[in-house]
Formats: sequence, C-alpha cells, structure tokens
Amino acid sequence: MRINNNLMALNTQRYLSINNANTSKSIEKLSSGYRINRAGDDAAGMAISEKMKAQIRGLEMAAKNSQDAISLIQTAEGALTETHAILQRMNELAVQSASDTNQDNVDREALQQEFAELKKEINDIASKTTFNGRALLDGTFGGISVKNDNIGIVTVNNDQGVLAVGDYTVAVTLGTDTATISISDSLGTELASVEYDWDTTPADGDITVIDFSGDGLNVSIDLGTKTIKELTAGTATITVNATPTFQTGSLAGDELALTIGDMSTKGLAIADADISTREGATAAITSVNNAINLVSTERAKL
Repeated sequence: MRINNNLMALNTQRYLSINNANTSKSIEKLSSGYRINRAGDDAAGMAISEKMKAQIRGLEMAAKNSQDAISLIQTAEGALTETHAILQRMNELAVQSASDTNQDNVDREALQQEFAELKKEINDIASKTTFNGRALLDGTFGGISVKNDNIGIVTVNNDQGVLAVGDYTVAVTLGTDTATISISDSLGTELASVEYDWDTTPADGDITVIDFSGDGLNVSIDLGTKTIKELTAGTATITVNATPTFQTGSLAGDELALTIGDMSTKGLAIADADISTREGATAAITSVNNAINLVSTERAKL
C-alpha cells in the first residue's frame, strides 16, 4: 500500500492557521483597546491589571461618595447658618427686654411673642433639615437624642463614648424624702443610680447636673431649669445613635466619621427661655449666647 502526501501543502496550512490565530488576537486587542484580554496573553500582567482596575473603579465611586458627603455637609451648614441668624435676633430681643424701659404686660409681651416664634422656627429647622431622607439636626445623625421625656431632661452628655449604640431608659422614682435617678439598658438591667435626700439637697435646688462618671459610665444628665425637688416621677428614653461614616477611598478604612448634635431648642438648652420679665430676659441673654457658641462649634466640625 502506498500513501500519497504533500508536505509543503501541510506546512502551508499549519502556518496559515498560526497567522490566522495571531491576526485574531491582534484584531481583538485593537478592538478592545487592551493589551491583555485573557490570562494567556500575560498571566502576571493580567493579575496586576485587574487589581489596578479595582482600585481605579473604587476611587471613582469614592469620589462620588465624597461629593455626596459634601452636599450633605452643605445642607447642614446652610440650615445652621439660618439657625445662627435666628439666635442673633433672639439675643437682640433678650437684650432689649432686659431693659426696664419696657413694660411687662405691653412691650415685653410683644417681644416674648416674637421670641417664642423664633424658637418654633429653630425647632422646624432642626426637624425638617434632611438629606436623602436622613434627618441631620435633630440629634439622630450620630448624636445622642432624648425622646418620650416627661422628666425635664435637657441634654445627655456621653463624650467618652462609653454607652454602646442603643436605647437606654432614665427613670425618676420619688420616695417620701428622696429622689432616685437611674439608667437602665434596653433589657432593663440597671447600669447606675443615684439617690438624693431632699433634707441634704440645697434649698435653692442648684443641683442640675447628675454625673454618673463615678459609676464608670462617664454620663452626665443636665436637668436644665429643673431642680431635684421639682422633678416628677417618670421616664425618658436616651438613644445613642451609630456614628455615620463616609467611604472616601477604595480600601477598607478609607473613611471619615461625622456627628451632628441636636440643634433644636432642647438640644441648645433654650427651650424654657422666656423674656416676658426682666429676670427671664437676663437669663435668656446667657442661654442664647451659649446656644450661639454651640452652633458655632457644630459648624466648625463641618
């Protein structure tokens, strides 16, 4: 038996197939714009390329996140600018009312009406300033908020961050001659308590800040104008909110944290301010100026 073959034709077919494959790869690179389209082109180069692609696309999204964060901050800043302007006007009214050239039932009453309306406006700004559905100035944006308060607590300070995120209950229990104030977690476990004997409490009730730092909580409760003897039995809920963070880079940990305190009249400790009398106006001058400083501090954080 004899087999006929053509070696030159076989070699030509082989080289044609190789050239066609190389041409296909070259066209693929030209059409995609990439030197490496598959691991076979350059395995090590592909690994480096994909890692760099992840960083580039991550940085592009981080830039978008940063722009969104800037927009959020600008929204809060604009609202606090208005709050500052309102507080400046309230300070003017308090200073005017503190002068005895005004009559209580005529002049000071008119000044108090405007003063009260301005306080409502501050509360409206605090409750209605939002970004993408998130409230910014009511104390829930990473701050500590107080709700369902029938005790008279104005502010809760937890600067050391000892309390974990969650809800806590402050309770006031009245005895015959004592007032007990306690803090419990969401499970009802009492974390700390303090008892005041009315017989040893100063007559003018000047104890307005209850400090639990001795119990390892580093929490203080400011009762504002309330005194121990003026407290009523009841509870208030304290909510420690999670700190909002902005992802500003392509890697884990490339982030910035921001908290904004309660910018309502309660958070600014001016909810009870009243300028219908000279004494009230004098006290309001101090409290309004303190509120101006608080807003300035928040704006500086932004």
